[in-house]
Parts: sequence; C-alpha cells; structure tokens
Amino acid sequence: MTAVEPRQKLETSARSRAGAQNNRDTNGRLSFLDWSRGLAVVIMLQGHVYHSFNRTDLRTEGPFMLSQFFGGMGPAIFLVLTGITLAFLMDRRERQGLGPMDRWKAALRRAGYLFSLAFLFRLQLWVFGLPGSPWTDLFRVDILNCMGFGIGLMSVMAIFTTAERVRLCAALGLAIAALSPLVSILNWSWLPPQVSAYLVPSYQYFAFFPWASFIAFGLSIGSALRLARPEHMNRLMQWGTLAGLVLIVGGQYFSNMTYSFYPKSEFWLNSPGLIVIKLGAVLLIIAFSFIWTEFAVGAAWSWLRQLGTTSLLVYWVHIELVYGRWFGAFKESLSNMQCAFITVLVVALMLGLSVVKSRWGSLRPVLASYFSWDTPSRASGD
Repeated sequence: MTAVEPRQKLETSARSRAGAQNNRDTNGRLSFLDWSRGLAVVIMLQGHVYHSFNRTDLRTEGPFMLSQFFGGMGPAIFLVLTGITLAFLMDRRERQGLGPMDRWKAALRRAGYLFSLAFLFRLQLWVFGLPGSPWTDLFRVDILNCMGFGIGLMSVMAIFTTAERVRLCAALGLAIAALSPLVSILNWSWLPPQVSAYLVPSYQYFAFFPWASFIAFGLSIGSALRLARPEHMNRLMQWGTLAGLVLIVGGQYFSNMTYSFYPKSEFWLNSPGLIVIKLGAVLLIIAFSFIWTEFAVGAAWSWLRQLGTTSLLVYWVHIELVYGRWFGAFKESLSNMQCAFITVLVVALMLGLSVVKSRWGSLRPVLASYFSWDTPSRASGD
C-alpha cells in the first residue's frame, strides 16, 4: 500500500464527516428529516384541500383519486418521523446517563405533551364550530391522539438500549401491522365508541391498529440513525433505499396473492401489505431527502425544510382554514383546476406563517417600530 492510499482514505472520511455536518442546521436539527417532514406537509395540504373543496361529481375521476392516494402517505411519514424523534429522545437520555425508569418517564412526558395538544386542538375546533359542532367532536381520534396514545404505550421501549430498540421496535411494528385485520373482526361493542376508536381500524379515525406500527418502525429507524457514524450515513441510506424497494415489491406481491392468512381483511383499512408498502415508500423518501439536502441544497434555505420545522403549527392552522366555516361557501364546489390553485395558495400562506414563526425574534422589533406610539407628555402647567 502506498502512502497516497491512506491519505486518500483519510480525505474521503473527512469529506464524509463534513458532509454529515452539512445536513445539520444551525440548531443541530437533521435537515433531511425536516425536508421529509416538509414534503409530508405539502402532501397533507393538497390532500385536505381536494377533500374539502373538490366537487362531489369529480371525486371518482383521476385528479381527486390521485390526490387522496398521495394524501394517504402524509400521516405515514409524520408517524415514522415521530418515532424517529422519540428514538432520538430515548438515546439522548441514555447517553446522559439516565436510568431505565427515568428514560421511561421522559418518554411518558412526551406522550402527555402530545395528548394535551390533541385535546386542545379538538377543543379549539369545537369552540370555533359552535353552535353547530356536537360535543362528540371533542373525542375525535385524530393523528395527534394517535401519536400521544402510541408513544404512551411504546414508552416502555425506553428501558432498553438503543441497539436493542432497533430490532425490538421493528418486530413491534410488524406485530401491530399483522394483528390489525384480527382486531377489526373482534366484537368491540362492549367498549364506548370514544374508547374503541383508539384501537379498532377505521376509515374515520387514526387508531392504534394499524397506524401506530409506523411509530414503532420510526423508533427502529431512529435508533439505527443514532448508532450510525456520520461517515457511514451514505451507506445507511443506500441500504434504506434497497430495503424500501424490497418492501414495496414484497408488499405488493403478497397483497395480490389469492390466498389470505386472515378470515377478512380490507386492503385500504387494515392490510399489513399496505403498511409494508407505505413503509417502503417512507424509506425511499427519507433516503432521497438525505441525498437532496446533502448534495443539492446543502446549507441553502429550502422552503420544504422550512415547512418541516413548523409542521405542528401548519397542521393546526390549516385544518381550521380548510375545514372550518371561513370558506364554507366553497366546500365541495370547486373544479380540479380551482382546487390546484387553492392548494398553491394554502401552501404559500402556510409557508409565510412558518417563516414568521421561525423569524419572529428578529421580526418583532421591526414590527414594533412601525406600530409603536409614544404617550403624549403632560404640559408642565397641568
């Protein structure tokens, strides 16, 4: 081996480490995860706009069906990224030297935080919908409820090490997906509907089965990311791409088999095949996001990444904007092109809101200078 070869390896390793640092913003956030989350935001926005405003006679045509098909990927991306964030939290507490019970408590606090946000969100929607909104809307199980409930049950994974969580959470995700059709055929009439909505697969709610499987898979993926060295991230993304393709092809193959392991299963509701296919697509999105932010965008500002940093705020505001009574006259009355225009408009508004939120510290003094006023001083003779 010549003296040049070790130097080349060192230079390659240094470039890999430098590149990995380019995938972090000034706050230390992983840019490719924010970019993935921002893509999920756009997918969600277009899906909700078409669902709320598209004419009923157009809902069997290509544009609406395509919109809703891609819209179904948004929750899967959000839930996987939620699991990744939770895995980072568990690993960080482990590296800080916290014991298993303290790590468990930290994960439970995260679940409680999301649960609180979920009920505040439903309360705000209910108040804004008065007097026509029924009280049962307060107990609707939305994606935030699914996150809080799923994290609460999976918080026990914090007692294991990061390396153990990689395989345990992957197995847990598979188990949740595999049990979903069986949960659907059980009799849950003995439970109040507000409780069973958290468990039983439904087209109307984000139940634990099968949606929480994405949180478990995210825990596994996030633990693997925490174990990977910066110089190994490129290799990890290559394996992620390969795994994503295998999951998509395998899930499609087994979903089309004439023989089924289950007495009854609905592909779009509780099929493990659909979960596997969506997971494969999420892995491809994460890998592409890494490549794009690592080698194309770099440290430059990205509007998708910007949306990803404030996804919760965007979610909260746009639901009221799109489904609230503000634009009720346009509900289920717009053409495909009009819905496309409204989608662009909503994305632009949410991007503006996101920028204001992120830069509020610097914008506030400027706005104060425009709207400030001085109290007139009293005359000395008064």
